[in-house]
Amino acid sequence: MKWLGKIIGGLAGLLLLRHPLGVVLGLLAGHLFDNGTLALRKPPRRRSTQSFFDLLFLFVGALAKADGRVSEREIAATEHLMSRLGLDASQRREAIRSFNAGKEPGFAVDRVINGLRAWCLGRRDHAYVLLDVVIDVVFADGAGSERQQLLRRLCAALNVQEQEIAVLAAMKGYSWNTGEWTSSRKAAPPPRQQGGADPYAVLGVTRESDEQDVKRAWRKLMSEHHPDKLGDVPAALRERAEQRAREINTAYERIKTERGFR
Repeated sequence: MKWLGKIIGGLAGLLLLRHPLGVVLGLLAGHLFDNGTLALRKPPRRRSTQSFFDLLFLFVGALAKADGRVSEREIAATEHLMSRLGLDASQRREAIRSFNAGKEPGFAVDRVINGLRAWCLGRRDHAYVLLDVVIDVVFADGAGSERQQLLRRLCAALNVQEQEIAVLAAMKGYSWNTGEWTSSRKAAPPPRQQGGADPYAVLGVTRESDEQDVKRAWRKLMSEHHPDKLGDVPAALRERAEQRAREINTAYERIKTERGFR
């Protein structure tokens, strides 16, 4: 049994109130401290935006290099990502430095994956906004198996299933079946859907799914992708989450109109 808090509390109560009641109150406070109820709690640790960018571009560099030579398409996708995240000149220099470090031979990518997992705090909505910003690099120059395996490792660390990645890809307008994970490294990038993303693919359902399944999928996606629940993430990630929420709602409305249900 812990006694330190009770002893200190009892003595403090006696000295402050100079009455037996003070001893009782001090003992009670000490007991609560001993069992952790009144333990001093550290404020939640705020995550550094710059640290996230460092980890992100280290991983993107490793991802681009995974299939061998870094292609012009992969470099263009990385530059587009920097612009999309709104990096200033200093942040862009740091991102380039991280990207170059990540594509070095023998780079310890597991350390970066562990860092990204820690950044996500075990939250699936944070995992989704992270995967959303790297998936364009995955698709930039075909579907090389080594690059896919690296993305698989990140997904496993974040507890995200492969089918969920297929849904994220569909939200971005890519046509991607899980079987494409094994396609040749020289394959062309997966084509975008004509006329926008398939609303059924966006919700992760099929045209054979009944009304309840469609509604259930929509509610699940909105609960996982709602931007108001993200907390302290970079503004660009929040904006993407807001866009993704609109895409989910748009897909749901298209299916409702097509099927005529409320």
